[in-house]
Amino acid sequence: MKEFRPAKKRVEVSVGESVRILRELQELSQSQLSELTGIPQATISAIENGRVNLGVERAKVFARALQCPPAVLVFPGWEVPLARAA
Repeated sequence: MKEFRPAKKRVEVSVGESVRILRELQELSQSQLSELTGIPQATISAIENGRVNLGVERAKVFARALQCPPAVLVFPGWEVPLARAA
């Protein structure tokens, strides 16, 4: 059996980009996400474009609406050491 080689990271994703990617994967507009979260559409746009910090409380709200763990939004580039991933 060949030795395992982890994939190389190809793209850096910001916190705002992770919100946008998850929103678009679920085919939601910013307005629809705003309705689900109660967060103004302008704030969602600012977060996605890196003008406003996401913050822990907003991450929790987005995570519920986007059905993902908050850590996916807060730490999009987090790397888990191979020994701990198994």
